[in-house]
Amino acid sequence: MAEAPAIAQMGGVPVLILKEGTTRKTGREAIRLNIMVARAISEAIKSTLGPKGMDKMLIDSLGDITVSNDGATILDEMDVQHPIAKLLVEISKAQDDEVGDGTTTTVVLAGELLKEAERLLLMNIHPTVIIGGYKKALEKANEVLRNMAIKVDINDEESLKKVAMTAMHGKAVRGVKEYFADLAVKAVKQIAEKRGDKWIADTDYIQLIKRQGGSLFDSQLVYGVIVDKEVVHPGMPKRVENAKIALLDAPLEVEKTEIDAEIRINDPSQMQSFLEEEERLLKEMVDKIATVGANVVFVQKGIDDLAQHYLAKKGILAVRRVKKSDMEKLARATGARIVTKIEELSEKDLGEAKLVEERKVAGEKMVFVEGCKNPKAVSILIRGGLEKVVDEAERSLTDAVSVVADVVEEPYILPGGGAPEAEVARVLRDYATKIGGREQLAIEAYANALEAIPKALAENAGLDPVDIVAELRAAHEKGKTNYGVDVYEGKVTDMLTKDVVEPLSVKLHAIRSATEASAMILRIDDIIAASRLEEEKKGKKEEEKEKEESTEF
Repeated sequence: MAEAPAIAQMGGVPVLILKEGTTRKTGREAIRLNIMVARAISEAIKSTLGPKGMDKMLIDSLGDITVSNDGATILDEMDVQHPIAKLLVEISKAQDDEVGDGTTTTVVLAGELLKEAERLLLMNIHPTVIIGGYKKALEKANEVLRNMAIKVDINDEESLKKVAMTAMHGKAVRGVKEYFADLAVKAVKQIAEKRGDKWIADTDYIQLIKRQGGSLFDSQLVYGVIVDKEVVHPGMPKRVENAKIALLDAPLEVEKTEIDAEIRINDPSQMQSFLEEEERLLKEMVDKIATVGANVVFVQKGIDDLAQHYLAKKGILAVRRVKKSDMEKLARATGARIVTKIEELSEKDLGEAKLVEERKVAGEKMVFVEGCKNPKAVSILIRGGLEKVVDEAERSLTDAVSVVADVVEEPYILPGGGAPEAEVARVLRDYATKIGGREQLAIEAYANALEAIPKALAENAGLDPVDIVAELRAAHEKGKTNYGVDVYEGKVTDMLTKDVVEPLSVKLHAIRSATEASAMILRIDDIIAASRLEEEKKGKKEEEKEKEESTEF
């Protein structure tokens, strides 16, 4: 890297513009460097794509191991330094946050678009022309995908299950994907709600709790909420049927004064009355809870020891320091209202559940709130023999839940196996000839980049990518738009008959994110990196100081 403080000549006298030690790369060199970094990241995760994709083992600075083939997880765990690499990590996160799947596709596609752009740059085609062609290709791709999409009825559980199973292909949970898909569909359908004409499925209301032990088949869907806390007092019931639940965002304690106060006590009787008053206040709070008919209490804040004793005497099950997010889920599941002032608690504020019970799972106590009437928040308890298996099962279920929610919100699906990419590539090649000029080359390059997806699926399955892509092109030329790569049989076939389907929203988002990322990277023609000299000098000074101190002893 050349040390290149920008120097301008002014009347023969050099003028320093940038700080000493600043590095700068400009023009083609800057673009080529950025493309190289993006392609390196893309190539690193390309081998994880598809049902036969490989896994990556990531070891962090503390020695913790993550084994996964989930694109978002791999990029998140990789400690990348280069700013372009960080940009690709960001687009994968955005894809994951927005639609919950398709992260690997997004990054692989961005890398391929840049690889094709590099070829065009060598032909002296300006980056702006390439970006213009890519934007036109993206618009056309959106149009083709929307025309290809198949409408799904929200009550068609079989189609939703197929979507969930496709999202879990190639994950560690392969053996239980049908069981997990069933859990995901039931959970999403339970929390989905209609607002106006649209369905909304907020996956935040599906709580995933993982516990090592048992098999993956021991995972279960709870129509209610699992609170990762234990009952506060040993004298309280551990099981309450037909529970009437109070949710309190107030402490069951005598509140301390906000300001420092001094109370002067002259004789022991005053002290006694002071303690009795405290006791009376706590008893009043518990009596109020009992009077409205509550037999289970979840408190967001603390519960005084004495209050615990009174609650236990009344046979009320109580849990303290419950997380705010869990309180919200409890409110949605049981129909209870979160009350901030105990005095205002009424029977109307109580929620209902058939059963509230403390159970020991994998050596840890948890409170299960089950059998809620039409709960709008549910929980899935994930079990598995190894910690790494439970972690990967959670990632797989998250993907499955996300794609089912995507289809509920936008009820359109596409065939999988690289079929949409192959069809868009075919249409784009015809479209490019109509555009003409230099942009035609950029649109053709976009079509080539899209074909990298079926090519990667074939490569990862040990098939010949050239033969597969040729076969795929031939099928699409004959109008077989649903044909994709069947990695199990090693040939091109109709993906709908193989039940390989994915949400339209995931594909649209992936292609848009990849195009925007590649356009952003192609626009950069100057990299000015600030000097790290000062940091290094500071570090050296501290080292010298430490040496001096050690020699003094």
